[in-house]
Amino acid sequence: MSDISISELRAREAARKSPRPGAWTEHPLAQLTLVRFLEFVREPEALFWVFVFPILLAAGLGLAFRNRPADVLKIAAVTPQLAQALRAEKGLDVARMHAAAAQEALRTGKVALVVEPADASGGGAGGVAYRYDDTNPEGRTARLLAYGAIERAAGRVDPVPASDRFLRDPGSRYIDFLIPGLLGMNLMGSAIWGMGFAIVDARRKKLMKRLVATPMPRQYYLLSFVLSRLLLLVVEVAAVLGFGVLVFGVPLRGSLAVLMLVCVLASLSFSALGLLIASRARTIEAASGIMNTVMMPMWIVSGVFFSAQRFPQFLQPAIKGLPLTAAIDALRMNILQGAGLALLGPQMGVLAAWLVVCFVLALRLFRWR
Repeated sequence: MSDISISELRAREAARKSPRPGAWTEHPLAQLTLVRFLEFVREPEALFWVFVFPILLAAGLGLAFRNRPADVLKIAAVTPQLAQALRAEKGLDVARMHAAAAQEALRTGKVALVVEPADASGGGAGGVAYRYDDTNPEGRTARLLAYGAIERAAGRVDPVPASDRFLRDPGSRYIDFLIPGLLGMNLMGSAIWGMGFAIVDARRKKLMKRLVATPMPRQYYLLSFVLSRLLLLVVEVAAVLGFGVLVFGVPLRGSLAVLMLVCVLASLSFSALGLLIASRARTIEAASGIMNTVMMPMWIVSGVFFSAQRFPQFLQPAIKGLPLTAAIDALRMNILQGAGLALLGPQMGVLAAWLVVCFVLALRLFRWR
């Protein structure tokens, strides 16, 4: 009888020590991660800025800069002969006007160019004069088109035959360039703002001080932010990228596994940067100022809305070393060019360096109280 009792006790002890169904949800790390996730989901403002805003921005810019036929430029011709010659050019909308009316239309921006006989402007008989603002791109373009039309009407023969070959392949449009940029910007904003504000708010409310007094390991608190970011990452990437693919036909030429690896590494790097920003800040105002100071330059120079190559050459090494530049370059190379990990090595190296450096510094500087 005593043997049976000992066996029963051992069985009960083994059952107590074995993991129960759903016991992982009672783990402190799981609870903290769930809290981070619920805090985000219950904030309508956060949901708007992470999911709705980038989609609205992509829709607006995609429609504004959509592929469309070349603009027809409105110009004025002073004589019927010039108007007839110029109307052979399909890129020009030619209006016949008297000299005074044409000058007034040019001055008020109603036409981009005025074409008149050269003798009317003091340039000698038998020629043509072009009046336009040379700082206006439309004026310069209209001048080139008008010049070609006048020369052909006078019997010019092009010595070199030329033909046009148009490229309208998905991947070369502005919306194709924009979607990876918006995705990178969204990864940075959601990681830095989500990490920074939550930590500073907990420190301001003295919640972090109370958590430190519990038996909870401190690393669980910081790790819960990372895990919650990774859980939201899939939905965040799918929302922005899925909108671009379904609505605008943005191509996905690279591996989805490589794409997710780039997004995970970028999100971790930005999270580490957000942790570093929030490591010492005690007020929301201070954290907000630091975050804007860090992110605003990257929004401008990292190639979100236009190529970073527009900036001077001596700035390029510094721009290439920014985490947002590396993330956007890697996303564009994967999505639009189909690049694999071998070609993404430099960008992944930059992101990994920011992750390690920012995380180490954040752990050294982090203030729990």
